[in-house]
Amino acid sequence: MSAFARPQHVLFDMDGVLLDTERLYTQATQSIVGRYGKIFGPDLKRETMGRDARVSARVILERLDVPLTADEFLAERGPILEALVVQCRAMAGAEAFVRVLQGLGVPMAVATSSDRALFQLKTRSHAWFDLFDVVVCGDDPRVIAKKPAPDIFLAAAQDLRADPADCVVFEDSLAGVEAALAAGMRVIALPDPVLGREHFRAAHTVLDGWHEAKAHLVTGRR
Repeated sequence: MSAFARPQHVLFDMDGVLLDTERLYTQATQSIVGRYGKIFGPDLKRETMGRDARVSARVILERLDVPLTADEFLAERGPILEALVVQCRAMAGAEAFVRVLQGLGVPMAVATSSDRALFQLKTRSHAWFDLFDVVVCGDDPRVIAKKPAPDIFLAAAQDLRADPADCVVFEDSLAGVEAALAAGMRVIALPDPVLGREHFRAAHTVLDGWHEAKAHLVTGRR
C-alpha cells in the first residue's frame, strides 16, 4: 500500500507543491545576485529552499560572495517577489488532487513558511485554498523555529486535532522533508526534477507530480 492510499490527515507545503512559486523565488534571487556576476544554481537552491528566509539569505550571500547583508538582500528581494507572485499559477494537478481529498472528507492543512500577508498575496487568485481546513504560516507564534524544525507541522496537526503519526505531508524541499520526519509524520516528496530526485531518499515516497499522486491515492499502488 502506498504512504497515502487511506490518509487520515494531509498537510501540504505551499511553494512548489501547491503553487508554482519556487521558480519565482529563483528568478527574484538571481535578479539580485546576477548584478554581481553570480549564478544562483540548483545545488544552492536545493540547500536553501524551505528554510528560514534570513538563514537562507546568509548562506546564499556567503557562498556567492555577494557584498550584501541578509537584511539588505531580503529588503531588495521582497518587492521583486511580491510583483512576481501576484499572478502565480497552481502546480499542474494540485487543485484536482486537493478536490479529490476534499470529496473524500480528508482533513487538510497548508503549512507554509510564508508569512500571512505573503500567503494571502499568493493565493488571492486561487479560491480553492478555501478547501483547506487549516492554514499555518511562518509568522504563527507557535512556529518558533522554521523548517527543518518540526514546529510548523506540529502546529498544523494541533489545529487539525490530529496525531502526528496519522498525518501525511507533501513537500518539495529537503528542509521540509526533514521537518516532517522530525514531526513523526509520513512524508511524500514532489521534488523539482532540476533539484535531483536522488537527494530525497529520506522521504517515504518520492513522486514525479500530482498525476502520480492521484494514481496512488485511487489505486493504492506503490
